[in-house]
Amino acid sequence: MSLYRTRPRRAETILRPVHPNAGLEAEYRRRLTALIDEMGRSLTYWLSAAYRGNSPEIAEDELPAETMRRAIRRLARRWQANFNDLADDLAAHFAKSVGERSDANLKAALKKGGFTVEFKMTRAQRDVLNAAVHENVSLIRSIPQQHLAQVEGMVMRSVQTGRDLGQLADDLQQQLGVTKKRAALIARDQNNKVTAALTRARQVEMGLTEAVWRHSGGGKHPRPKHVKANGQRYDLRVGLPIGDKGQNVLPGEEIGCRCIGRAVIPGFA
Repeated sequence: MSLYRTRPRRAETILRPVHPNAGLEAEYRRRLTALIDEMGRSLTYWLSAAYRGNSPEIAEDELPAETMRRAIRRLARRWQANFNDLADDLAAHFAKSVGERSDANLKAALKKGGFTVEFKMTRAQRDVLNAAVHENVSLIRSIPQQHLAQVEGMVMRSVQTGRDLGQLADDLQQQLGVTKKRAALIARDQNNKVTAALTRARQVEMGLTEAVWRHSGGGKHPRPKHVKANGQRYDLRVGLPIGDKGQNVLPGEEIGCRCIGRAVIPGFA
């Protein structure tokens, strides 16, 4: 019989993952899509009027191509301003909401693992939130820029080749669909990235250094390197060298990546 009493040992704990909130992604996508649809209706109405020569702003001796170009650029200024107005409000609201949800989910994961932690707003969290707001503002403002550039080229080609209004209307609807798909990608990708970045910042603040990579198992064309990384351990501050260009990346960092990390709390005696 040993005369020494040993202190209980605790095995390491692998926390459950903090997943992006589907409701926040849906709200973000809904608000973008609503404004895109409104822009689409406006473009179809005013460009159709200009195409027919019914716009009151058309000069009698103006060439059709110049008429359409003026109409597009007038609409572009209007809709760029509308998206700019949305960008600041939506980006700030989204980042704040993701921060609150990711903190709540991380708290729940820690509690399930037997740990209680109170979170406060820190400099690291503010840095991540500010970066998220700036990136989202830029992405939202880019939506009308890209869409209207495509529309202008489409309209000019239509005028030059003498196509009818029906074909132009079909082309406008097709481009609208492309833009809405891009908005959905932005919503999903930003939800993944911001959730992962805020959660990782909290974990590093707690002194955690290691996590386990988990592939989502979804997507039509998963990245082979990400699939192979499933179950591998990585430094929370560095990631794994499995990026599209061979660089170190973290779960959720690359476009379309839905992978997540499970932080490791070391065991102790």
